[in-house]
Amino acid sequence: MRYAGLGVQLAITILMLRSAGGPARAGAWIGGMTLVRLLQYGVFGVVLALATDDGVAGTSAVEGALLLVVGVVLLVSAARKAANQPDEDAPPPRWMSIVDGVSSGRAFLMGAGVVAFSPKLWAFTLGAIGAIGDAQPGPGEGWIVFAIWVAMAQALHLLAWLSATLFPGRAAPVLDRAGLALERYSRPLVIGISLLFGVWFILKALSAFGVPDA
Repeated sequence: MRYAGLGVQLAITILMLRSAGGPARAGAWIGGMTLVRLLQYGVFGVVLALATDDGVAGTSAVEGALLLVVGVVLLVSAARKAANQPDEDAPPPRWMSIVDGVSSGRAFLMGAGVVAFSPKLWAFTLGAIGAIGDAQPGPGEGWIVFAIWVAMAQALHLLAWLSATLFPGRAAPVLDRAGLALERYSRPLVIGISLLFGVWFILKALSAFGVPDA
């Protein structure tokens, strides 16, 4: 299948954009993913703040344990990607076959579901929430930082959607070129990002456990 080397989520975004009414349905798909992430921060930002508040400045042991788990998950993900192993958290393959005819409402539910039911995405989001809590920003600043993180996490989806929305007459060739570029570079990009954040989370966790020079 075309775009088979891409992340399945991004492949779905591109396939939606290339079909009739694509920007509306792809926007709903991205909106579903975004809403769940914002809800996760709204709920678990408070829960983690209460669970990890030990009255001592710096990263608590609970936060350290969370960051350690997230770091290990990301390193395992990088290793699986380097070994060309399939992504166990990818949406069901049948989703690829129904993209053309899906409604905006159903696209929204699909986007929400892919984030809500992916253990790896949960781990990554909770790691981000823990890192933001470690910085101890005010409530408003915390939401701004998390919103920026969400935008970065979905940057490729948003860029594809903006291209199709702002330049509808040239959307098909633009998406074709983007698909070919992502087909070529998505694997090393995912590996690099997973390694970078995995190592960073583990170093933060070790620092929380009192490991020197971590």
